[in-house]
Amino acid sequence: MHISKWTSAILLSVSLLIVCTGCGDPATDLQSNYAAIVLASYEDSVSTARELDEAIDAFVAAPSAEGLEAAKTAWLAAREPYLQTEVYRFYDGPIDNPTDGPEGLLNAWPLDESHIDTIIAGTDEITAAYLEGQNETPNEDSIAVGYHAIEYLLWGADTDPNGPGNRPHTDYTDANGARMGTYLATVSDMLVGHLESLTSAWMDGMAGNYRSEFAALDSSAATEKILTGMIILSGFETGGERIQAALTSGDQEDEHSCFSDNTHRDMVQDLQGVLNVWEGSYTRTDGSVIQGG
Repeated sequence: MHISKWTSAILLSVSLLIVCTGCGDPATDLQSNYAAIVLASYEDSVSTARELDEAIDAFVAAPSAEGLEAAKTAWLAAREPYLQTEVYRFYDGPIDNPTDGPEGLLNAWPLDESHIDTIIAGTDEITAAYLEGQNETPNEDSIAVGYHAIEYLLWGADTDPNGPGNRPHTDYTDANGARMGTYLATVSDMLVGHLESLTSAWMDGMAGNYRSEFAALDSSAATEKILTGMIILSGFETGGERIQAALTSGDQEDEHSCFSDNTHRDMVQDLQGVLNVWEGSYTRTDGSVIQGG
């Protein structure tokens, strides 16, 4: 039932694009509404990532079981608004611009956990620049930074078919604990910074940023970008890459958020993002509603 709902919405959107290309004010309102929703959802992503960063800093400063649970809770909360932003991908916007888009540093997946373990066990200084250089090096699944790197550092490997990973807080007090703590704090800081760059790109009234470029697009070009994000996320990305891969392999490590077992929320919130764009409405984390600018 849900799949047909999304499919129907997208097909109707395509029909509207064909009919309304070249329309005047309605198209301008669509662009303004879309940009306002994008900005609000990235602002919420930043604020929840900052709360995650604070929880991680507190845990790293004094590792405890309670502190680890608080950081996990903050990670789960931070995922909620970010997942709704994935519909703004796939058209070379700020998130996945081929030159400097940070998507691969935010949400890259799948993740080979042995890559992170090797870095922690090594001797190279753990810095943001070093970790960024290690991301997707030497292999595509050699993910070193982003939400899923943080997820692994908090939960550990998921070896339980009936639950998430179960990393003990004492991993942060053993022989490699200091390096693991430095790693976790560093990637958390990086997450906030990359999200802040996306907020700046969509800020209203900033000359030369992406939002100003988007507002200047003709209606057909802007609508094409909006639809591209909706269609690819709801079809190929969610249905194919994220659901079908795990179903086909039967391997729980092919789940999108396998360490935390939060994959179900990934699916729900990705599609919520599509619905936000379709309805022209976004409910912020504080409960307020954005319906255009």
